[in-house]
Amino acid sequence: MLKCLLSSRRMLRSILAASLGILVSLAFADEIHVVSSGGFAAAYRMLAPGFEQQSGHKLIIAWGPSMGETAQAIPNRLNRGESVDVVIMVGESLNGLIQQGKVLDAGHQLLARSRIGMAVKAGARKPDISTLEGLKQTLLAARSIAYSDSASGVFLATVLFPRLGIAEQIKDKCRMIPADPVGQIVARGEAEIGFQQVSELLPVPGIDFVGPLPDEAQQITPFSAGIVADSRVKASAKALIDYLAAPSAAPLIRQTGLDPASDSLR
Repeated sequence: MLKCLLSSRRMLRSILAASLGILVSLAFADEIHVVSSGGFAAAYRMLAPGFEQQSGHKLIIAWGPSMGETAQAIPNRLNRGESVDVVIMVGESLNGLIQQGKVLDAGHQLLARSRIGMAVKAGARKPDISTLEGLKQTLLAARSIAYSDSASGVFLATVLFPRLGIAEQIKDKCRMIPADPVGQIVARGEAEIGFQQVSELLPVPGIDFVGPLPDEAQQITPFSAGIVADSRVKASAKALIDYLAAPSAAPLIRQTGLDPASDSLR
């Protein structure tokens, strides 16, 4: 009887200790509000559950482009005072928010680099864009062209097309897509070819990925993360950024079509 009583007390103490541990963990758990641009979205979705399990924090995610005039755009979200702790976005746009004092200079980190790619509707012929001339002829021959209103699309419209000398020839069949994934436009048949970050095209059903732009036409876009200046959970926000930037995250990031920050550019 005494042994049973002692055993019961030890079991009760173990249960109480475990319960106390859970309560302490919950007491120190934070909700971290994150807004990410589409370029890092696939990688974020793969990495977020591991961080939540490891840290006990809860991640609240929203999506929006790094620039542009839509309400979802990350700068516009911050301008209207949305509750955001971490932003993941194109490096140049993040630097602009740092200069404005909206994102902290301390603690921001490069997460990955991205290339621009092209897609067609599933089952359609895949043009050869492996060379600069092949890309140029593909653009001239296409009936309609779609690209995003974020970094990749701005580069195409303002730099690449003029550099190729075809900006005027193709302008009437080009369409800049605000906020929505370009791949969805192509999948619905609303554009014959579509351009966006490779990591944003790969997850979209109903399209075939043709390939990245040739090196001579390529723009490497850095995606970085930073802590919003008025965040109330800065330590937890930094822990998330450190987790996303860690070498252990690189294999999953690479699977989504991005080059992890720890990789040298090939």
